[in-house]
Amino acid sequence: MRTTITLDDDVASMLRKEMGKGSKSFKQVVNEFLRRGLSTPPSKPRSDYRTPSVSLGRCKLGQIDDVAEALTVAEGEDYK
Repeated sequence: MRTTITLDDDVASMLRKEMGKGSKSFKQVVNEFLRRGLSTPPSKPRSDYRTPSVSLGRCKLGQIDDVAEALTVAEGEDYK
């Protein structure tokens, strides 16, 4: 079968590198890798990673959005 495809630059570069390793034509290299890819069974989807939760205790600040209070707690009254 003869067909025309458009390859991304990185894919074309990898195929050319494979051609340089031996005496295979571009057609042979493309067919070899297509056969390999199509005959390999699809991998099982990985389950989502969940970050374990940790209790950090109660919040030491009255209001989290009060920068002055946060600096006072972190650096003392002389933070300026």
